[in-house]
Amino acid sequence: MSFLCKLSELADNGSKGIQYGDDSLFVVARNGQYYAYRNSCPHLGVELNWLEDQFLDRDDALIQCATHGALFIIESGECIAGPCLGASLQAVEVCIKGNELHLAG
Repeated sequence: MSFLCKLSELADNGSKGIQYGDDSLFVVARNGQYYAYRNSCPHLGVELNWLEDQFLDRDDALIQCATHGALFIIESGECIAGPCLGASLQAVEVCIKGNELHLAG
């Protein structure tokens, strides 16, 4: 398992960008669950955020691509609006170890 961040760095209904080696990832905390994805829009491969740690829409209900406005379901990464409708973000499996979030495997 590889360390990503401390759980205390993620507010519930919040998000955090993480650089892991050459990979840009982000994690969303929702109701005690953690969802991690590669920080790459399936439309053009651009990073989703334009400000640090801001991956969610105004209501903190969906992941939003800052470039295209595409919207993704937090729990599945599926695009439900925008130019990549029906495509999905690439999920990254994570696990909790003590008070830390790690890559699984």
